[in-house]
Amino acid sequence: MKVVVALTGASGLVYGLRLLQVLRKLGHSVIAVYTAAAVEVAKHECLGIDFIEVVKKFADEVYSDSDLWAPISSSSNTPDAGVVIPCSLHTLSEVARGGNSGLVARVANNLLRLRRPLVVVVRETPLSLPDLRNMVAASEAGAIIMPASPAFYIRPSSVEEMIDFIVGKVLDVLGIEHGLYRRWGAVNRRGPDPCARIS
Repeated sequence: MKVVVALTGASGLVYGLRLLQVLRKLGHSVIAVYTAAAVEVAKHECLGIDFIEVVKKFADEVYSDSDLWAPISSSSNTPDAGVVIPCSLHTLSEVARGGNSGLVARVANNLLRLRRPLVVVVRETPLSLPDLRNMVAASEAGAIIMPASPAFYIRPSSVEEMIDFIVGKVLDVLGIEHGLYRRWGAVNRRGPDPCARIS
C-alpha cells in the first residue's frame, strides 16, 4: 500500500514519526509531507533528533507543504490512503472546507475526491464549536476523524505503549495488520493500574 503521512503543527509529532517508522518496517511505500509549523513544533518536542532527517529516513519521498509541484499534488498521483498525524486545527479547517492552500490540503482533497481513506488524527483539547463543526464537515466529506485519545484498558507501562495504541488504531482503519497493542479481551493485567492513585 502507498500511504501519504502528513505531519502538521499540532503537538504530538511523535505519533506521525512512529507511524512512518512502523509503515516502513511493515514494507509499505510511504510519502511524507511536513508543514512549516511542524518544523517549529519539532524544536520543542523532538529535542534529541533531527526532525527532517528522521522523516527522510522512514519515507520513500518527502515534501514540504509549500511544494505544490510535488507529483502527489495532482489527483493523477494520489496514493492509496492518507493520514494527517498529528492534525492541527488549521489543517482540519482546510480539510473540512476542501482547501488547497498547501500540499497537505491538496493531497487530502484528492484522497476525498477519489473516495480513498483519509485518517485525520486531531490532537487538541478542548474543542470549540467551530472545531467540532469542522470535524463533522470533514467526516461528511469522507474523512475518518480519529482523536489521539490513548486507551487505559491496555494497562500501558510506558508512553511508548500509549503512542503505539494510537498508531495501531490508525493501522486498523487502513486495514494493515500489526501487533502494536493488546486488544480488548486480550489485556495484559500485569501493567500498572492507572487508578491506583485515586482513593
